[in-house]
Amino acid sequence: MVQAYILIQTEVGKASTVADVISEIPGVVQAEDVTGPYDVIARAEAPSVDELGLLVVAEVQRVPGITRTLTCPVVHL
Repeated sequence: MVQAYILIQTEVGKASTVADVISEIPGVVQAEDVTGPYDVIARAEAPSVDELGLLVVAEVQRVPGITRTLTCPVVHL
């Protein structure tokens, strides 16, 4: 299982709505609105890197109100 944090920037005032919508997407374990340079941080998991990429591009990035994402895969050293 591949896991990643998805750092999300949203339009002004949309963080809470975006977090709620993203948390309902299959593969997203958790989504929270936060303060700082990003507005929402989500944790996602998928069986492979390719499926994780598909989740981010085909599902997460299509949520209205998102302006930018940065995906950070979890590594186990």
